[in-house]
Amino acid sequence: MIDKLKTLEVFENAYPDRNYSVIHTAPEFTSVCPKTGQPDFATIIIEYIPDKFCIELKSLKIYLNSYRNDGIYFESVTNKILDDLVEVCKPRYMLITAQFNVRGGISSLIKAEYRNKC
Repeated sequence: MIDKLKTLEVFENAYPDRNYSVIHTAPEFTSVCPKTGQPDFATIIIEYIPDKFCIELKSLKIYLNSYRNDGIYFESVTNKILDDLVEVCKPRYMLITAQFNVRGGISSLIKAEYRNKC
């Protein structure tokens, strides 16, 4: 199993004195239901206000793809993604929205939010 956190890279924000939003949408996220072993499909939306660093996109793609074979609940994977991204880029604000496809007649929308306390 790869160390997911090590796959994430950042680069310096060219405008650290300005608040602006960055929104990345990953419509092909997959993981596995830990109870049934069936695949789960989701669109992951990452919205953040950077401080000193921004998330590098190729590394983000590799990071998100690393969940493909992981058995993890919707709520856990959404919060894990938030924790990992906050750790590497230390944003002023971040919101992870995970819109999981219908499974068993139920769709799920999970949101996890971080606000810098400074």
